[in-house]
Amino acid sequence: MHSFSDLAYRCSVFTTTSLNDVEEKTVEALQTSGATSLVKTLQMARLDRIIFAVGMFSVFEALLQDRLNCKNGFREAKKILEQSGDTLSLSKFEDLELAINALKHGQGRSYNTLIAKNGGTLSSKIKLPNEYFFDERDVSEVSTLIDVNDDFIFFCVDIISQVSEVIKRLKPEVIL
Repeated sequence: MHSFSDLAYRCSVFTTTSLNDVEEKTVEALQTSGATSLVKTLQMARLDRIIFAVGMFSVFEALLQDRLNCKNGFREAKKILEQSGDTLSLSKFEDLELAINALKHGQGRSYNTLIAKNGGTLSSKIKLPNEYFFDERDVSEVSTLIDVNDDFIFFCVDIISQVSEVIKRLKPEVIL
């Protein structure tokens, strides 16, 4: 198998390109029709990005558990990042883990930690407590705590790649 980070990047390009094409055609169709199905299509594309990001990061966790032969792949990866001294990658990885957990579980420990850190290293919008919308005028918006757009997806890929490179450098026998 080719490296997970390379495949994740290729999947991300394919997915975002496909979703952007669908959105572009749908917005064009909305210029002459206000059909509910068109609004649902835009919402589907937003939800698809969330599902894709959560899935990609979860599969990475499973790969880490398998290849590092451990029960908690993220915990082991964080130990390796600490050993490497790469504090920026560690911070980004921890913030991404919090964001993915907030996407999966909603308001809870991870979300509260991310809010307390003012989003940390994330550039994506985070819905504050008692906020109902990122942009009330946006018909494509779905109910989520993190605004998952293409930048967020490629942030995930970048972090996966950075973590994989550090692990490869410190543990060359581990193939990710």
